[in-house]
Amino acid sequence: MGAAMTDKITDRPWFKFYEAGVSPSLAYPETTLGTVLARTTGKYADHTALLFYGRKIIYAELNALVNKFAHALIGLGVKKGDRVALMLPNIPQMVIAYYGTLRTGAVAVPTNPLYHEHELEVQLRDSGAETLVAVDMFYPVIERVLRKTNVRNLILCGIKDFLPFPLNVLYPIKARIDKQWVGVKRVPPIHDFLALMKNESSAAVDVPVSPGDVALLQYTGGTTGIPKGAILTHRNLVVNAVQSRAWLNLRNEGEAVILAVIPFFHVYGMTTAMNLGILIGAEQILLPKFHTKEVLRFISKYRPQIFPGIQAMYLAIAHYPKIKQYDLSSLTVALSGAGPLMHEVQEQFESLTKARIVEGYGLSEASPVTHANPIFGNRKVGSIGLPWPDTDARIVDIETGMNVLPMGEAGELVVRGPQVMKGYWNKPGETAEALRKGWLHTGDIAKMDEDGYFSIVGRIKDMIKTVGENVYPREVEEVLYTHPKIKEAAVVGLPNEEYLGEKIKAYIVLKEGETATAEEIIEYCRDQLSKFKVPKEIEFRDQLPKTLVGKVLRRVLKDEEIKKAQTK
Repeated sequence: MGAAMTDKITDRPWFKFYEAGVSPSLAYPETTLGTVLARTTGKYADHTALLFYGRKIIYAELNALVNKFAHALIGLGVKKGDRVALMLPNIPQMVIAYYGTLRTGAVAVPTNPLYHEHELEVQLRDSGAETLVAVDMFYPVIERVLRKTNVRNLILCGIKDFLPFPLNVLYPIKARIDKQWVGVKRVPPIHDFLALMKNESSAAVDVPVSPGDVALLQYTGGTTGIPKGAILTHRNLVVNAVQSRAWLNLRNEGEAVILAVIPFFHVYGMTTAMNLGILIGAEQILLPKFHTKEVLRFISKYRPQIFPGIQAMYLAIAHYPKIKQYDLSSLTVALSGAGPLMHEVQEQFESLTKARIVEGYGLSEASPVTHANPIFGNRKVGSIGLPWPDTDARIVDIETGMNVLPMGEAGELVVRGPQVMKGYWNKPGETAEALRKGWLHTGDIAKMDEDGYFSIVGRIKDMIKTVGENVYPREVEEVLYTHPKIKEAAVVGLPNEEYLGEKIKAYIVLKEGETATAEEIIEYCRDQLSKFKVPKEIEFRDQLPKTLVGKVLRRVLKDEEIKKAQTK
């Protein structure tokens, strides 16, 4: 058993592995996100802020549009502290609505555009949002939910609104052909995004907003159960953007180009692309959805250096059949988050692009990033790297969460730092469970080595108990990913008395054109894993259930199996 946890940390071995120029402690501006945009505009007014299919929006225009939208919200009765839900992909309206909301002192509630009715209703009701900004194509889902919520203002925009000619003319035609066109009359309480701003002032909004004010309700829990709104302040989000800038060693402001395809409605994309981009005066190449060919074409054409993403994106690029037709040499760094980065994927992507791709770690409750491998320094394959500046991390026992475990022993990862949330929205019980004595309990099982590098072993809720042993899905998945025929894999534990608890089942997606048998996969695992860790059952699938940001939904796989067992 380890030592009882105290607030004092005397040993932070990770500091000595920080890259040159990355300080263990940073200076953070005591400011708001709206002010960050204003300051960047003051320095880089004529620089391109957003690039949307060839349409350029410079910082001066973006800042003016943000002010216009803020005035429009105030005109609709939005007050400081009100919640404004943003059901938008990575289009200019998302950036405008996000920063416009924050300048009114209201709280942004990013919402997954692909939510089903029940998911949308739960989030809108829980947040108490009275204003919803969305793309008109999602109106059929929204319409069925509105009467069950407090929403009284619906602001609709179209994908075509900021497209350049002739794309703005061609897009509606294509949408009709693809049966994705939705015509909605803009009659109050339904408002048109552009019309609402047309006659508004572009002058600054006179609403006092402080760094400690709530900026965001970031909903979490989609992979584990009932969603919870993590309360993030302006200070939390500014801090994490500053930490991102420091970790990526981005010293030349006004020069970077970021490929922004990771969704902004997820706090990972919001921080490492949108907020970071605004902070450093970067040009952001906006893509509403990841399509491999389109992403490759945009990298070749617009030459981004920074590509925050997820493993599924890098995997798709590495396996694209005509990859050699595209010039990816502009890429210098890719930060992989929202789930583990397998060694095979890392090697394939780097050999193709010559960029450095490193695994990081975060969670919605921490704005989100707390750890990452050094970009050009000493990285450890399979680890999430080192705690970021001003961020402390420990491994504590799972049972009580109070005892710090010895180096190398697996336990729950707990973190603390200026990017950690205030708590959960209207959930004092869950807040008390997650935040204990200043430490955020992540629910992830991890280890720390002698150098201060942390490795995620699995989720506490995903841990498999079989024949009296604990098995972590990730260590089995790591082995499966090394099989030359396997493209993707997920491992879960299923109730089974024969195995004194649970049996291990693996779900496999094979590479295109490959064939394999269950016994072949099991035999491969036998050669590399202890007997009790070897999957007892294999199921081949065309795809795995995932969140929109690429996390495999193990819970969905387990639920499917439980339902199957109940119908037998």
